[in-house]
Amino acid sequence: MIRSQRRQQGLQTGVFLLGMQALNFGLDKIPPATLIGVIAQTLLYTGLIQVPWNAEDVCISAVKIIKYKNWKSFFLSNFEHGSDMHLYYNMLSFILKGSYLEPLYGTTNFACLLVLLTIGCSAMYVSLGYMLMQFTGDYGYFTACAIGFSATLFALKVVALCEERDKLHNISGFIVPSKLAVWLELLLIHLLVPNSSFIGHLGGILVGCLYSYTFVGEMVDNMIHMITGTPIIHEEQFYRRRNRIFT
Repeated sequence: MIRSQRRQQGLQTGVFLLGMQALNFGLDKIPPATLIGVIAQTLLYTGLIQVPWNAEDVCISAVKIIKYKNWKSFFLSNFEHGSDMHLYYNMLSFILKGSYLEPLYGTTNFACLLVLLTIGCSAMYVSLGYMLMQFTGDYGYFTACAIGFSATLFALKVVALCEERDKLHNISGFIVPSKLAVWLELLLIHLLVPNSSFIGHLGGILVGCLYSYTFVGEMVDNMIHMITGTPIIHEEQFYRRRNRIFT
């Protein structure tokens, strides 16, 4: 039944729109790691990659990780999507961010960074869920379950904004400087998409900030350099932001 349901999902509008947008963007213009990521997540959603779980099985929550040690959810929740339009918007965003960052860092370095940011986003989601439950007494934070690539995309957005020179961004008609753009987008998505995971998106931003503005980013860059043998080269703007930390 799971496989049959996934195959029906492949006929939905979001998957068709994603294919049209990718072709319109130009498949030859999408870097390889980004393209593979988009194709893999689309095939997973449609069921053309057959797996022994469904999306609900691998949603991530603090209670599943801390209490039940469900590490499958820790890793797999990032790559499942709840609907065709969820997949469409996430993968379209991934194409745009990956097409900017992957040529800048190199395919292998970008792939490693993507893995580390994704793991970081899962860890941050669990940490925020636990801490909010402790601070507020609301057990819902501990059990809230989420899936999707959005947290990693928010982390990538922070990184991309730090790589570019300061400029204004148009976020749904609001013109704001780059360092505020991601926070405005977080607020707008929370208000306009009630089912979205505010904790997940916030966690992605915080992971992006840790990488972009603190010594954690230097540690990650050094780790990636050790793995690939090639250093990550950032723009001068990025280093200035990392050194001044939100000033």
